[in-house]
Amino acid sequence: QFELVESGGGLVQAGGSLRLSCVASGDTICISAMGWYRQAPGKERELVATITNGDGTSYADSVKGRFTISRDNAKDTVYLQMSSLKPEDTAVYYCNAECQRLTVIDFWGQGTQVTVSS
Repeated sequence: QFELVESGGGLVQAGGSLRLSCVASGDTICISAMGWYRQAPGKERELVATITNGDGTSYADSVKGRFTISRDNAKDTVYLQMSSLKPEDTAVYYCNAECQRLTVIDFWGQGTQVTVSS
């Protein structure tokens, strides 16, 4: 079994900040990378940020300089610190974990809503 539980979403005014958290439980030893994706109404799910076991990070161009992904391996938790939020950041944010077995298996959280008002 493997489970991802997100928290920290909510309503914030433009220019504000939020921090999302995602806790992994179960067979977490297989995790090779974790990340955050988002999906706005009527749009496809898109990558926001990822972090590897070696703490290598990558970001979508639209969030560079505003969002920071970090990870606490001892707690099997990944965070997304979001600052200078814009209305276009409004979306459901999903936590993702890549589980390295014979192949890579993707696990997803249930999603947390982030709404940025103008």
